[in-house]
Amino acid sequence: MWQRIIPGTMLSTVAIALGVFVATSAHSDDKTPAVDGRLTIEAAKKLKSPVAFSKPSIARGKVLYTRDCTECHGADGKSLVDVVANATDLTEPKYWKSGTSEGEVFRSIRDGAGEAMPPFSKKVEKEEDLWHMTNYLRSLWPEDARPKLQE
Repeated sequence: MWQRIIPGTMLSTVAIALGVFVATSAHSDDKTPAVDGRLTIEAAKKLKSPVAFSKPSIARGKVLYTRDCTECHGADGKSLVDVVANATDLTEPKYWKSGTSEGEVFRSIRDGAGEAMPPFSKKVEKEEDLWHMTNYLRSLWPEDARPKLQE
């Protein structure tokens, strides 16, 4: 009897282990290709914004930020509001855990960051608007960390 049960049990165990491996690999953030539509960190690092870091873009990003982000990050981006999760202080890039290149910031907004920040890819429908938000967030940084303003 054990001879019949053990091979079936082993097959089930291997199938479960393979399923867990595939499921966790699909959500890896660093080296696994994004099978769920999310950008990997490596892909995000390579992204270049099609939207110039300019006053009009920053102004548009601020409007979007005010609408979608102040609830957790506060009006000034310092995350001093009472929320359930710890929101990142957007004015101090040295503490950012998900990267600070323009592509990584874009990825954090679009796909979410960590356990607490949800993706905004469905709420902010235009990709260009995600880039405006990226520019606005980077405008909150200390002057020596900001990108150079383009005319």
